[in-house]
Amino acid sequence: MTRGHTLIIAEKFDAAQRIASALSLEGPPKKKTYRGIPYFEFKRDGKKFVVAPAMGHLYTVTQETGGRSQYPVFKFKWAPRHLAERGAKKIKTVISAIEKLSDKASEFINATDYDVEGSLIGYMILKHACGGREKQAKRMKFSTLTPEELNEAFESLMPRLDFEMAEAGRTRHEVDWLYGVNLSRALILSVEKQSNKHFTLSIGRVQGPTLKLLYEREYEINSFVPTPYWEINAEALVGENVYKVDFEKDKLWNLKEAEAVVSACKGRHGIITGVTEKTARRMPPEPFDLGSLQREAYRFFGYTPRRTLDIAERLYLNALISYPRTSSQKLPPTINYEAILKGLAGNPAYRRLAEKVLSAGELKPVEGAKSDPAHPAIYPTGKLPEAPLSKDDAKIYDLVVKRFFAVFGKPSLRLMVKVSMEVEGYRFTLNGRRILEEGWLSFYKPYVEFEEKPLPPLSKGEKVLIKRIESLQKFTEPPPRYNPASLLRAMEELEIGTKATRAEIIETLYQRGYIKGERITVTDVGFTVVEALSKYCPSIVSVEFTRNLEKQLYAIEQRQEKRESVLLEAIEELKPIVERLKEAEESLGSMLSKAIQAENLKRRLVGSCPSCGTGNLIILKSRRTGKRFIGCTNFFAGKCKQSFPLPQRGRLTVSDKPCKHCGWPVLTLKLTGKRPFNFCINPECPSKANFKPKRRGRK
Repeated sequence: MTRGHTLIIAEKFDAAQRIASALSLEGPPKKKTYRGIPYFEFKRDGKKFVVAPAMGHLYTVTQETGGRSQYPVFKFKWAPRHLAERGAKKIKTVISAIEKLSDKASEFINATDYDVEGSLIGYMILKHACGGREKQAKRMKFSTLTPEELNEAFESLMPRLDFEMAEAGRTRHEVDWLYGVNLSRALILSVEKQSNKHFTLSIGRVQGPTLKLLYEREYEINSFVPTPYWEINAEALVGENVYKVDFEKDKLWNLKEAEAVVSACKGRHGIITGVTEKTARRMPPEPFDLGSLQREAYRFFGYTPRRTLDIAERLYLNALISYPRTSSQKLPPTINYEAILKGLAGNPAYRRLAEKVLSAGELKPVEGAKSDPAHPAIYPTGKLPEAPLSKDDAKIYDLVVKRFFAVFGKPSLRLMVKVSMEVEGYRFTLNGRRILEEGWLSFYKPYVEFEEKPLPPLSKGEKVLIKRIESLQKFTEPPPRYNPASLLRAMEELEIGTKATRAEIIETLYQRGYIKGERITVTDVGFTVVEALSKYCPSIVSVEFTRNLEKQLYAIEQRQEKRESVLLEAIEELKPIVERLKEAEESLGSMLSKAIQAENLKRRLVGSCPSCGTGNLIILKSRRTGKRFIGCTNFFAGKCKQSFPLPQRGRLTVSDKPCKHCGWPVLTLKLTGKRPFNFCINPECPSKANFKPKRRGRK
C-alpha cells in the first residue's frame, strides 16, 4: 500500500506559502489550485507534503432549526460558515479544496496560529473537512514565520493537538453566540414590532459591560458641576534670567486669598531658601504586548486598536515581526537576540542603532510582569522587508524595531533640580531638569518625549524678584472622555474580553451607533440600551459576570474546568434573562424606537441655515430621484429654499468642528477602502478658491 502525503493546515494563504517555502528541501514548492483555491506541494526527505490554507474560521455556531426572528434559542450546532452567514460563498470552495486534499493524506499537521482561535480553526477543519482526523494530527508551534523557526517547529512537532486551547475557544464561541443571538434578537425584534422597521442592534457578554463603562463616564461628565478655583501664575527674575515659578498651592479656592497673594508679592524681592539636586533613573520600557503596542500606535499615529492589529498581522505574515496576539512582556533568550540585531543591522535605517546595542556588552532585555504561555512579547524577526512597506506598515514596523532596541538600553539618568524661594512669607518653587545620560532614550526616538529645562548654578540666600504675577480663574473639569486606546486599557485592567477580541468589540460599538467620536461620546441609542439592560437584566452589563466567565474559559485551557459544565452554567444564567426581556418586549421596543428616531435626526442635522437664520439644515433624500442633499427645515413651511448637493456614495457624518476658513458646517465622507475626507458645505468657502476638478482625458 502506497503511503499518502502529509497535509499541513495553515490559517491563511501568506502563512501557507511561507511554511511551504521554508520546509521544502528539494526545490521550491509548487503552487497549485483547486477550483481557484491555491495550495502548495513540496518534498522533504523523499516525502510529499501539501500545505492547504484556510480563510480563518471555516466553521461557526448556528441554530439547529428556525429562522432569524426566533428567540430564545438554546439548541445550536457547528456548521460551515457559508451555510450560516451571508456573503461567505467562497468558504464552500475552500472547504471543498481541503476535503479533496485530505482524501489521500496519511498524516496531518495543524500549523495554524498557536493561540485559542488558531487552535480552534485547525481542530474544526481536521474534525469536519478532513473526516475526523483531529485525534491523529500533530501540531506545529511557532511565533514567527521565519524559515529558521518554521523548520525548528517542524522538527519538534507536538505529538497531538492542543485540545485544551481548542476546547476553550469552542466554548467561548458557543457562549458568545448564545448570549449574542438571544440578546441581540430581543433588541431587534422589540423595535421591529413597535416601528415596523429593521435596525441592526446587538449586545453580548463583552459588549454590555464595555458599553456600561462608557455610559458611566458619560453620566459623570453630563452631571458634573464645575467648581471655580484660582491659579497663581508668576515669573521671577533669578540671577540674570526670568523663569516661570510655581506657587506652593496648585489651587486656591477663595478669590480673596488669591488676590492677597498677588498684592503681597507683586514687584517684591524674596530669597532662595534652598537648592536640592537629585539624580533620577528612568528605566527602559518593557517589550510590547498587543495592548501596549495598540496604545502607543494610537498615541503617536492616531491608529485605532483594530487598525494597529490589522497592520501587525500583515507584518507577521510577511515574517517581519513575531505573532502579535500576545499578552507577554517577556523576551526569552531562545529568540536569539544577537541574530535579530545582526539582521536589523543589514537595514541602513537601523544599522547604527543595531551596532550600538551589539557593542554594549551583555544582551539582557528589560521585561515586564505579564507572560503568555503561547508566545513571547512582540519583536522584529531581523528579516529585511522583501518589498517596500506601505506608509502605515512602515510606521508600526519602525515602532516595534525601536522598542526592541530600547529594551536592551541602559537606564536614562536625569538631574532634577528644585529651587525653593520665599517672597513675603509665600513659598514658590523653580524646577529644572536635564539629561545626564540618554541611555535607552537614544534608541527610542522619536517615540520618547523629554523637555529639558537647564538652570544656572544657584545657591541659598540669593535674591529673586517677582517680575509678573496674576491670579487666573479656572474651573474644575469632569473626568476625561475615553478614547479607543484608553478604553482598551480599561478593558484590560477590568479583565473583560481578550487580547484578540477587545479591538473588535470597540469597533462593533461604533458600527452599531452606540458610541461616536475619537473622544468617545455615548449616543442616545447607546444610553437607552444600557438603561434597558440595567433595568431588565443587569448581569449583562456587569463587569463581574463577564470577568468570571473569562476565568472559567481560561480554566478550560488549564484542564481545571470542563466545557459542558461551563456551557450549562452559562445557559442557566441566560434563560431567566431572556424571559425577562421577552416579557418587557413592548416597553423595551418603545424605549429603543424613540432613541433610534432621536439619534437618526441628530445624525442628519447639519447645523443652522445660513440663509434664513431660523431653520436647520438636514440631510434629506429626494423622493423623486432618490438622491441625497442638504435642505432647510423651513422649506416644508414655504419659508426657505436653501439646498446644497452631496456626494451620493459613502457614509456621511457631521463634524463637531465648523470650517476654520468660513465657520460653516463640515461633513466627513467615508468611502469603502478610503480614508475619511472632510469638506465644507459652503460653495463659496475660501478653502475652495484654488480647487480645480480633475478632467478626464482620453488615453
